[in-house]
Amino acid sequence: MSETTYTGHVDPQGPSAVRRLAALEIRKASVGPMDNNAYLLTCRASGAQLLIDAAAEVQRLQQLVAEGSAKSRLDMIVTTHRHHDHIGALEALVAATGARTAAGAADAEAIPAPTRVPLSHGDVLEVGEQRLTVIALRGHTPGSVALLWRGGADGDHLFTGDSLFPGGLGNTESDPQRFAQLLADVEQRVFDVLPDATWVYPGHGDDTTLGAERPALDHWRERGW
Repeated sequence: MSETTYTGHVDPQGPSAVRRLAALEIRKASVGPMDNNAYLLTCRASGAQLLIDAAAEVQRLQQLVAEGSAKSRLDMIVTTHRHHDHIGALEALVAATGARTAAGAADAEAIPAPTRVPLSHGDVLEVGEQRLTVIALRGHTPGSVALLWRGGADGDHLFTGDSLFPGGLGNTESDPQRFAQLLADVEQRVFDVLPDATWVYPGHGDDTTLGAERPALDHWRERGW
């Protein structure tokens, strides 16, 4: 797929969706029995690559990495949160590529592969010449993180893990305190500061935009999930 045909939809065992922007290429693939999204970000100037969520199917993830780099270069793997369906191929992919690992500091101890870069809200990660800002979205897990790439003329792109989806927030297991925390973080750190055109890449399923989801915030608050 090219930038003109990118829709944000991928199928299990299907081809990667590719979004080619001026400075960054974004590849999306579905892996594992829970239709997890894995995202490969490639800096077009340097060839540096970062993978978001080595969820499952290490061979498919290696193929994804190779799609962005003829030398199968992988500089870093960021885990958005500690749940098992997002880390199933992490250890194997680290062993195969030597990539550095990063995850929210509060989730790091529960992730089998050692986290070399513990992340906090406001941290900045570099992918070659591109910069990703860490946004902590607490509630789905204590250390859940999103990554924001501000692409200038190409807009803002937000990778949310399991904290924000089309139609609602991530599962907080009917815990009102966790739900209130996640809703507060999503409102204050995402909706209050980013424009409606911001493209949202979730941990499962199709993409969305903040503009598509913003009208439902009050409904989410009222229903409590």
